[in-house]
This record gives sequence, C-alpha cells and structure tokens, in this order.
Amino acid sequence: MTHMVGTPIPKDIFTEPENVDPDTLANLGPLRRLAGIWEGDKGNDLNPKADGPEQRQYFERVEMQPIDPQTNGPQLLYGLRYHTHIGTREEDITFHDQIGYWLWEPATGLIMQTLAIPRGQVALACGQAGKDDMTLKVKAVRGQTDYGICSTDFLEQAFRTDSYMLDIAFAADGSWTYTSETMLMVKGRNEPFTHRDTGSLKKVGDADLNPWLRIVRAKAGGPG
Repeated sequence: MTHMVGTPIPKDIFTEPENVDPDTLANLGPLRRLAGIWEGDKGNDLNPKADGPEQRQYFERVEMQPIDPQTNGPQLLYGLRYHTHIGTREEDITFHDQIGYWLWEPATGLIMQTLAIPRGQVALACGQAGKDDMTLKVKAVRGQTDYGICSTDFLEQAFRTDSYMLDIAFAADGSWTYTSETMLMVKGRNEPFTHRDTGSLKKVGDADLNPWLRIVRAKAGGPG
C-alpha cells in the first residue's frame, strides 16, 4: 500500500496553527457532500456462510454531523462524526452498526475514515482527494501500524480481515453510492473471500452546526 501524504513532520511538533476557521462545514473539502442525514433501501450484502456465499438486501440510515476542527500539533483536520445503522426486512434486530469519523486535511488532501463495529474490530482507512472531487476512495490493510485494522483474537483466527476498501461516488442530485470490499480469510478455506456491500443514499436531513461555530455565532448575535 502506498503511504498517504499528510503533514510533513516538522522540527516543532507542538505549535498549533493560528486563526483556525471554526466553520467545519465550510472547510470539509470533498467530505462536505457527506454532511447530513441519509437513508437508503437498496443495499446489497454478500457475505460468507458455511454452505457458501449469502446475499442479503438491507436498508440503512447514516447520520454525519460536523465536529470542531482538530489539531495534531501543526496538523489541522476538519471532520464529520458518523453513525451507520443497517437493518433487513426479515429481522427486527440490527444487521450492522458502525460508528466513526471522516477527516480531511485541507493542506495535503489527505482523507481518513475511522470505523468501529461492536464485534471487536476497528480500522483507520485513508486516501487522497481534491476539495471538489466527486469520488472518494479509502483503504486500510491488516498489519500496518498506520492506516491498519485491529480485530479480536476470534476474528483474527476465524474471519481474518486482510484489507478494507471503500469507494464513494457522488451524483449531481446530491445522492451518493458506495461499494465496500473487505477481504476475508475464513478458517478452513484456501482462498480469500470478498465480502462486498453496495448501496445508494439520499439526504433526508441537513447537518447541524459544529459546537464551536454555534458559540461564535451566538456571541456575534447571528443565527445558531
């Protein structure tokens, strides 16, 4: 995997940038198209089972809200906090639940997705994008200490995740589609299995203001 370009490591790793714009939504670059509340009912999941691959249809709701600007010393990031909830028509229980952040570094074009699922797995995926790009792609690889994947011992032994990739394409009407591919090594199998999810989402609600911007606007007497 090619190492992503981020902020070069300077001699001074402590001094934070000055005059940071508190308006996250105005500084999200290509991630601005993800801000808001989204729903879709045409999801398709292909996953491994004992007797062969299983295909399931699902519906989903994704909420992405802006967070305040974040700094790692001189590195400045803008981002969205997200929650994905997925269900199926056949069952009342949750089919998939996921939380994390989308992050954008304006200075370098670095994009990152953090993800965590309640089965004992986390990942940090990365990619590069221009501020007006209509597509996004991020990837994480098992074994890397940057932009990698960490799982429980059971998942490592039974359903080892070797890589994760997510492709997003934005449409002119504001909707977006995605394809997610997770390469799994299933215990007892000789060949990796491509666990694939695809879906399309339409906006059903706008994003809120990030907390810092609310405070700034309230002090200025503007709309909150």
